[in-house]
Amino acid sequence: MLGNTALIGIIRRFIENSPKLAISFRDYMELCLYHPEHGYYMNNKDKIGRNGDFYTSSAIGGLFGEVLANYVASQAEELGTEQELTLVEWGGGTGQLAQQLLDELKVSAMTVYKRMAYISVEASPHHRAVQADRLAEHAERVQWMNEQEWLIAAPRDNVIVFSNELLDAFPVHRVQIVKGQLYEIYVEWDDREGGFRDKLFLLAAGPVLDYINSQGVEMQDGQLLEVNLEATAWIHRIGHSIGRGQLVTIDYGDRSEELYAPYRMNGTLMTYRKHVAEDNPYTHPGEQDITSHVNFSCLIKEGAAVGLKQEQFITQKQFLVENGLLQKLQDTASPDPFSAAARRNRAVRQLLLSDQMSELFKVLIQKKGELP
Repeated sequence: MLGNTALIGIIRRFIENSPKLAISFRDYMELCLYHPEHGYYMNNKDKIGRNGDFYTSSAIGGLFGEVLANYVASQAEELGTEQELTLVEWGGGTGQLAQQLLDELKVSAMTVYKRMAYISVEASPHHRAVQADRLAEHAERVQWMNEQEWLIAAPRDNVIVFSNELLDAFPVHRVQIVKGQLYEIYVEWDDREGGFRDKLFLLAAGPVLDYINSQGVEMQDGQLLEVNLEATAWIHRIGHSIGRGQLVTIDYGDRSEELYAPYRMNGTLMTYRKHVAEDNPYTHPGEQDITSHVNFSCLIKEGAAVGLKQEQFITQKQFLVENGLLQKLQDTASPDPFSAAARRNRAVRQLLLSDQMSELFKVLIQKKGELP
């Protein structure tokens, strides 16, 4: 079997020690992505860009961070020129987006930059080290925390917490409807084939069933769906940590009626490895990204329960346009297609026209508390 052999052995031991001789898909996905030594996100391998497994918006020409800086500056103005601002990025990975954002604020909004603290909440020691190197120019503004360090001083005021492609990689439960019955997908080891495979168990009463019943959508026989309880728990923690401020969630996904529509019979779970997208999470454990679409209906509802009021829910394309992306286009008479201006203009077009970077991605802005 292909994949990280050490991680495969660890997962097999979990399975062998389980009373069901199987573990939930949620636990399998968590081990594949977040095992402290062998998890996909915890190792030193490049994941983003040409030498990695996928691209993010921040990897396209540096413009995404610049536009996000425009948004931050506009929100800072609403606080007043004397108010300090704390900007918090959750799961910043390589720090590429943070660098773009801070570089732009330093150039175009120095008064905001000078009264701002930037906190990176990052679990991976490797990514923390990469971020520290990349953000050296902004060392006086940046600090690192783990989640508990952030939460211990809550609630906090004058904060903007944001994430970019974070929640899609939270481990999910998988459920299938078979002849009117709900089954949860577990993972077992197949000795004959030498690999992992699905094993179905009747879904018991509990949080997963409650989540499904709360969606208010009718699903088809045979349909697969994902249940992201981690996202629900996360937004509760973030909501409680904010006294006055906002949460900006940037990710691909949609409302529940779209995610659980009849044409999505196989759910939304995907894997990415060397820029090849597949739907088999068992082929390269520990060596491929595993993601599922974010249920923004759930984030809106659960956020409201902890005081986070929906301000905007729009496509990434609309967010970029509203915050000045088109102003980044440059006039150029140069015939050189590789000139800086030409490359920048191509990046603008790519952010606006690419299906993966424009319509599938959404931006949810939720605010809490009143301005002083």
